[in-house]
Amino acid sequence: MSAPSLAPRRTGRTYLHTGVSLLILLVGAVLAVRHRQVLDNGTDHLVVADRGWLLLAVAAACATWVCAALTQQGAVAVALPRARLLAAQFSASAANHLMPAGLGAGTVNWRFLTRCGLTPTATATALALKATASTVTRVALIGALVLAGPGLIHLPHLPAATALLALLPGVLLLPPLRRRVGTLVRGAVAEVRAVHALPGRAWALWGGSIAFAAAHALTVYAVAHALELPLPAARIALAYLAASSAAVLLPTPGGLGSLDAALAFALVGVGAPGSMAVSVVLGYRLLTTWLPLVPGLVVLAVLARRKMV
Repeated sequence: MSAPSLAPRRTGRTYLHTGVSLLILLVGAVLAVRHRQVLDNGTDHLVVADRGWLLLAVAAACATWVCAALTQQGAVAVALPRARLLAAQFSASAANHLMPAGLGAGTVNWRFLTRCGLTPTATATALALKATASTVTRVALIGALVLAGPGLIHLPHLPAATALLALLPGVLLLPPLRRRVGTLVRGAVAEVRAVHALPGRAWALWGGSIAFAAAHALTVYAVAHALELPLPAARIALAYLAASSAAVLLPTPGGLGSLDAALAFALVGVGAPGSMAVSVVLGYRLLTTWLPLVPGLVVLAVLARRKMV
């Protein structure tokens, strides 16, 4: 009797995710057309970027997958095969740009962990623990930066209607997220205690989460300096952390459109000119999304063919 009642909920939730994603992408497309000159200027800046700083940005972007693997290992008590773990995180980042709200990465990691022998409860706990660690560390880093340097960011005026539109997806998605989190928490206390009983796993979980956020921030910082935008590291880190945290509320594939707009908005808030902010976002997206996308999908296909995910 329960299966028929769950189907309409899942269908409705899928329609909600899809509708919100399409709305955000539509708004992003309209803004891109209206500000085409800014985008053109941003692309021109990338062409003459400093190669040394770009190499640092590439290294930092590659480090994000290593940090993701470290965090995922820290979220489970058993040892995972390292090469397969790293390959799974690389392919998960590509899959994450094909489905809304992180479902692509979650699906790849779910299959990978279950293929490694974890039970569904342990797998769900590991994914929830990884997501929780990411959220907690971002909030903690934002708080530390704000306390260490008051006035680092000055956000430009945001119309009330735009702010409400940005918050709407989070409000609509709150009830299903609350139900899902409640279910996971009730069945996962033992697994969490098992992970934190191993000091090495706890260090990997929380250290990997911090390193993951730092690697992304370093990528943005290196791209900014490659474009001769010498903003302080603390300002750029705060801009990235604030933007990536805000983009979580907007369930587009890989944060497409939502993260881009939020990051450009935050960079302007820490002192970057509009066209330069767009250039930094384009460079960051090129290194972390577009260039690894096809190789990541190829790796995913290989893992699926070998029944590793």
